[in-house]
Amino acid sequence: MLKQELRIVYMGTPEFAAAPLQALIDNDYKVVAVVSMPDKAMGRGLKLQASPVKQLALSYSLPVLQPDNLKDPGFLEELRSYAADLQIVVAFRMLPEAVWAMPPMGTFNLHASLLPQYRGAAPIQWAVINGEKQTGLTSFLLDRQMDTGKILLQEKISIGPDETGGSVYSRLMELSGPMVLRTVDLLLSGQSKPLAQEQLIGENEPLKAAPKLHKDNTRIDWTRPGAELYNFVRGLAPHPAAWTAWQKADKSIQPVKIFQCSFVAREHRLESGELLSDQKSYIKTAVPGGFLHWELFQPAGKKAMSAADFLRGRPGIEDFTLV
Repeated sequence: MLKQELRIVYMGTPEFAAAPLQALIDNDYKVVAVVSMPDKAMGRGLKLQASPVKQLALSYSLPVLQPDNLKDPGFLEELRSYAADLQIVVAFRMLPEAVWAMPPMGTFNLHASLLPQYRGAAPIQWAVINGEKQTGLTSFLLDRQMDTGKILLQEKISIGPDETGGSVYSRLMELSGPMVLRTVDLLLSGQSKPLAQEQLIGENEPLKAAPKLHKDNTRIDWTRPGAELYNFVRGLAPHPAAWTAWQKADKSIQPVKIFQCSFVAREHRLESGELLSDQKSYIKTAVPGGFLHWELFQPAGKKAMSAADFLRGRPGIEDFTLV
């Protein structure tokens, strides 16, 4: 099949997925329709907000489908009417077989990890949290389970020791467009040799998961070793952010997000989670193996600030306790 004959349906929602769609458009691929999540109510006024992928699609007058239910007969009929040869999925949702098996060339997904490691919804954050030194992108053919299909292409990048989840996200997003183009070209060439993920799993090698981030698994556990907590904070920065809570002198409890910190290794006999400050320039927490210094954080209802800014004009935090 010639490039100009290939009919593509593209599926995605967030900013990360907009870059590959733009690359396809810029390189004159025939995107016949786009599928994105329904608009969400956002902001103080709870106004409906279109996804970045939908906004981009509409700017090029591309048809946009936004089904609540991917198994809905009406949606399936409309999707079939576009007669796609290939479907491409980036940062969307798990598809039923009736959708991913529809086009004759199948459906491929772009995943932000080196599969089979970090299958799941938050691969970038979990790779940083776990202190990985490299990650990357994987394009693979969809099958009946999440992130388990045969691999088409992979591209690796290194993760710096002080990088955040946000910085790795940005770097991978820059690579996502070229990666999708390379995958489409490979499939068009007829020379693709999909590789079963099982062939990349070493004997007794554990598979690390990347579950969806939520309130419970983003809360800081102050009993963890300091180096692990440092990775935890940077992996979740800037979004959704690692968080803790402190009880103030008036006994009220206030959640606090920590965006940036540093770990200083030092022997001590303090209890893990003890909050310390000189009341002028620093706030730190005693943790196993040393101290975690709070460099940029945001108490609920306040703006993000440094420790010095928070302490300026305050009587101190000697009565604050982490809970």
